[in-house]
Amino acid sequence: MAHPIPKAGLQMLTGLQVDANDQAGPLAKTDLISRAKDAQAVISFLSDKIDEEVLAACPNLKIVSNYAVGFDNVDLSAAAKHGVVVTNTPDVLTEAVAEHTIALMLAASRRIVEADRFMRAGKYKMWEADLFLGKQLKGSVMGILGCGRIGARVAEIANQGFGMEIIYYDEHRNQALEEHLGAKFVEQADLIGQADVLSIHLPLTQSTRHLMDAAKFSQMKPDAILINTSRGPIIDEVAFVEALRNKTIAAAGLDVFESEPNMAPGLAELDNVVVTPHMASATITARDDMARLAAQAVLDVAAGKIPAHVVAK
Repeated sequence: MAHPIPKAGLQMLTGLQVDANDQAGPLAKTDLISRAKDAQAVISFLSDKIDEEVLAACPNLKIVSNYAVGFDNVDLSAAAKHGVVVTNTPDVLTEAVAEHTIALMLAASRRIVEADRFMRAGKYKMWEADLFLGKQLKGSVMGILGCGRIGARVAEIANQGFGMEIIYYDEHRNQALEEHLGAKFVEQADLIGQADVLSIHLPLTQSTRHLMDAAKFSQMKPDAILINTSRGPIIDEVAFVEALRNKTIAAAGLDVFESEPNMAPGLAELDNVVVTPHMASATITARDDMARLAAQAVLDVAAGKIPAHVVAK
């Protein structure tokens, strides 16, 4: 186990020989290999890069159970080559991530963090008509870039909770969402150009890496807000800092970063961005359920069964 998981999952593994890394921070690749070289199963985090070198050094490995819905940290082709099953933990974190996305949208649109710092610094003297003016969400356009489970749930909350108009782009039309919310499918360029709030819900692939670059930012409305709770490298963070600094776009909320745990130079100094430490799924319910799924996948493989959430085999 590259890192300890919540007790809800650990308890399920009672009876198995478990080696859980207890050091702070991600394991170095050499340490990961040293710990996993004789293992039949590895429960990994997104910070653990499971590549050809790791897989080749672990000949007994049968499963990599990724404690996350994403799995871009695992080389799937190498896993298939070595006959290693790769699983993830989808569905159970949909609500948590959607709620955090909405929280970032609210914080960015109403300048909550900026106002909090203002109050704590003792700068508030009197009510003013133009103090911390923000964006009203009702009647504005929410653009969903990637309309899977999480994107669709964000759209539902934004529409039914805040009265926002929903437009979306995805490789596949979501007819149910269109019927349920009156959501409109638009091409990607139109989505970027029309959204008052643009929320990203895409996997990290070769085609989505740096999808949001300087050219895309220039196509957005100058009063638009960008939210990203998916994967950091989808945004070119250097270009992003410039877009925020120059007010090419108005504001942003980020839970993920291109070079985690580091942020691009200058990002932390900007008042018009709200940043959180990759915590969108950080509810007790979601993390416990993720742990149960990760542990169950290990138990299934040990029992000769096919796990429920296989992304590669």
